[in-house]
Amino acid sequence: MFTGLIEKVSKVENIVFNSYGAKVYYRADFDDVKIGDSIAINGVCLTVTSIERDIFSADIMKETLNISNLKNFKKNDEINLERALKLNSRLDGHIVSGHIDTTANVVEIKQDGFSKRIKFACDSALIVKKGSIAINGVSLTVVEVYKNGFEVSLIPETLNKTNLKNLKIGDIVNIEYDLIGKYIQKFLSLNNEKPKLTLEFLKENGF
Repeated sequence: MFTGLIEKVSKVENIVFNSYGAKVYYRADFDDVKIGDSIAINGVCLTVTSIERDIFSADIMKETLNISNLKNFKKNDEINLERALKLNSRLDGHIVSGHIDTTANVVEIKQDGFSKRIKFACDSALIVKKGSIAINGVSLTVVEVYKNGFEVSLIPETLNKTNLKNLKIGDIVNIEYDLIGKYIQKFLSLNNEKPKLTLEFLKENGF
């Protein structure tokens, strides 16, 4: 479990693809991480498989490559890193599982005062205005929702401390929808029923 607050921007040292998936090597100076721990790379929860001084490695299964932007990794690409949440930590972002739902394309970037607004194209059925979304593992608030996309606004602090500062038109990012939205969708799809979403319905189902 993660918060979406990026701890470090690092670089891909190497990535090796094979018929089973891939192995990625990256640099990090986390001194409390051991083999078997989880670290989110661009929002993807991966298990540490080896540590050689400050070089970490992780195996990436084919399913993960298929649904994320990790398949596009190259040596020296900047990546967002976050260690798993500790139970005694503040939850300053939102609940992020590290399980990517889909990818999105950058379609527009514009300056808006001191912030930068970025528009993405993707399925927006589970996205709500002012709701939470994780982009490359970064916890962000949605400022606009469109039929086939959404928009976020990035403050300088977020740009300075994540790899989102490098985004260009056409770039592909990892998307994790808000967990609550996915559970509500599941409730509504049970037995192919589509009950009307009302305050009473949500109360009856524990929301």
